[in-house]
Amino acid sequence: MARVALFILAALLFTVPAEAQQCRLCYSDPAAKEGEPPLTIEIWADLNFSKLALTGRDGGAAELSANGGGKRTSGSMIDLGGVAVAGHGRITGTPGREVQIDLPSRVDMTSPDGGRAELVEFHTDLPPHPVLNARGELEFNFGARLVVHSGKGGNLRGRIPISVDYN
Repeated sequence: MARVALFILAALLFTVPAEAQQCRLCYSDPAAKEGEPPLTIEIWADLNFSKLALTGRDGGAAELSANGGGKRTSGSMIDLGGVAVAGHGRITGTPGREVQIDLPSRVDMTSPDGGRAELVEFHTDLPPHPVLNARGELEFNFGARLVVHSGKGGNLRGRIPISVDYN
């Protein structure tokens, strides 16, 4: 079974200039059979929690919903506004094939000034058994919960490994 994996940066808003027609975050299946479309995954938007602030030293959390439910905060984390963006991806491959998308259980986040956090509770808006449509495509959104355990945050970044495989 061929497996396609993709690592993306979280907490950034990724944009591709209009003149760049080739996807920078695309990975395709090197084990695709001849005549069969390769299994690929593209990430069109990274997770972006926008503007958050810690009001105390005990940390806090923010959750970004995959299904358009927005951003919620808890603990000493407060929302300072801005547009939060759920991750958005697209899978292509053999039409009608069922796929499995694997998201990590946890991702470490760091900032240049020493802040640390983690992304947990990843989720998508996909049904339990996602299937590529008649054109061999499937788009999905993903979200997660950002947890800061101490009073130090920052411009947090991390790499989210996402893999896709045929079922």
